[in-house]
Amino acid sequence: MTSKHENYYVPAQSAWPIIGAIGLFLIAFGAGSYIQELNSDSGIGGYILLAGIAVILFMIFGWFRTVIMESMAGLYSKQMDRSFRQGMSWFIFSEVMFFAAFFGALFYARMIAVPWLGGGSNNAMTHEVLWPSFQAIWPLEITPDGTQTQAMGWQGLPLYNTIILLTSSITLHFAHVSLEKSKRTALTLWLGLTILLGLAFLILQAEEYVHAYQEMGLTLTSGIYGNTFYLLTGFHGMHVTLGTIFLFVLLLRIIKGHFTPDKHFAFQAGSWYWHFVDVVWLGLFLFVYVL
Repeated sequence: MTSKHENYYVPAQSAWPIIGAIGLFLIAFGAGSYIQELNSDSGIGGYILLAGIAVILFMIFGWFRTVIMESMAGLYSKQMDRSFRQGMSWFIFSEVMFFAAFFGALFYARMIAVPWLGGGSNNAMTHEVLWPSFQAIWPLEITPDGTQTQAMGWQGLPLYNTIILLTSSITLHFAHVSLEKSKRTALTLWLGLTILLGLAFLILQAEEYVHAYQEMGLTLTSGIYGNTFYLLTGFHGMHVTLGTIFLFVLLLRIIKGHFTPDKHFAFQAGSWYWHFVDVVWLGLFLFVYVL
């Protein structure tokens, strides 16, 4: 008896990975240059950063288009679907490690570096020599050069954004349930509402940044507190942006009649990513804003 083998689709060579790598390089180089140029009146770092973002967006929509065309052409087998699931699982795991590194930097600063500078761990002599007036209190509102800032409280915009993201996870779950029950109208409405909540989060975060810079003196140059604050919240905001784009593409596909109750892994992948982003925000809200 001969066994029947599935045909495994092997995509042609693609330029999208190298385009994405170029975009990421431009973002990294542009962001670094922009930070270095904050105190100068001229520079091109900001323009390079924007160019990198544009390249990444071009890559995302182009790569999505290619994968969608392959999927709708029936080129993917069950083995390919398993590969997609494994790939998305490993991608989210890499994102977990990505944020774990940033949380690790925050905990190191709060639990080790700041107490050490304050004379802890039998370090009284170094404390007296380096920074005698230093007080080991987090968040640090006075930098070594005497620059004063304010800590961002958890009430107000951060609390509103927490409620918004938690609500968006609920609406996305309802959208998923609607898809499994073939309720296309409810699916479109719930997913559209989730996208609007994601946009509301980004708008409020931008307003929070404007308030921090203009009224609180909390900037990227505000010592270790300002650095960790914008590092963690900024990268999370970038992930919310990518997640919102992901969900928007899914909405366009749903409007075109894509997905069935039995075959909708792309929707599941978007849900996994969005729920992951929400969980990360809960950690940020707790350790960056509340504690």
